[in-house]
Amino acid sequence: MARHFLALHDYSEMELHGMLTLARELKEKQKQSIPHRLLDGKTLAMIFEKSSTRTRISFEVGMFQLGGHGLFISNKDSQIGRGEPIRDTARVMSRYCDGVMIRTFGQEIVDEFARYAGVPVINGLTDLFHPCQIMADLLTVMEHKGACTGLKYAWVGDGNNMANTWIEAAAIFGFDLALACPAGYRPDPTVLAWADAKAPGRVIVTDDPKVAVRDADVLNTDVWASMGQEGEQKERERAFSGFCLDDALLGLAKPDAIVLHCLPAHRGEEISDSVIEGKNSVVWDEAENRLHIQKAIMATLMG
Repeated sequence: MARHFLALHDYSEMELHGMLTLARELKEKQKQSIPHRLLDGKTLAMIFEKSSTRTRISFEVGMFQLGGHGLFISNKDSQIGRGEPIRDTARVMSRYCDGVMIRTFGQEIVDEFARYAGVPVINGLTDLFHPCQIMADLLTVMEHKGACTGLKYAWVGDGNNMANTWIEAAAIFGFDLALACPAGYRPDPTVLAWADAKAPGRVIVTDDPKVAVRDADVLNTDVWASMGQEGEQKERERAFSGFCLDDALLGLAKPDAIVLHCLPAHRGEEISDSVIEGKNSVVWDEAENRLHIQKAIMATLMG
């Protein structure tokens, strides 16, 4: 039976650490130009109901470097966009491809696809979770801090799919996470309840960014209006006033704190230009690590 990668809570800390370790090994092999064709001749179908720069390039390049092929499929390129049931598409694609990556809206879409697929399914992003990105973030933290545990993490902004997945990571790995979100924009209550049951006291939610970032080792934020929420931009700008990760907020964290952002960034809104371009920013390492961790996930599931 195929193993999928739909959310972090489907995996143990040891299993996720294994993927992170493999990602570091594959990254080193790439730097040394050592071939690592772990998926020689295999094909990954990449379904994009939400467009992306980093997700498409990292998965497609990653499959090439692993010896396989990534097949880009947009809404207009498949029958899903014309009303074919998800289960039908899942069963057919499983006969053609060795794995499927989906970047879409509802988590229920990837869940249903995985139920009917006979090959591994990877969640490239949904409105609820973004597990590949958080794994890339954890890899980046390990590179700059030596480990991803024993640290304080701070999230400033929308309680979106990134925030939800950070909450899962905090509960699984056992680190402290403080999230600052305006009223009405808190993380998913079911995810919060799950984390509190698994690791009581590890995750706190506040409406004060200063409380969240104080003495933090890792700072993270994301756009205030995600894809599909563009019509709420002005309303969200008002709600998120004071939630910009700027030099003043960064100054409350530890001097050697690192700053993450999954990109694209709206400079001057959720993060200042001086912070994303500053000495604490590791955003470009983080973006590169999408390639390496996704290679590790694909190799683990499809190899």
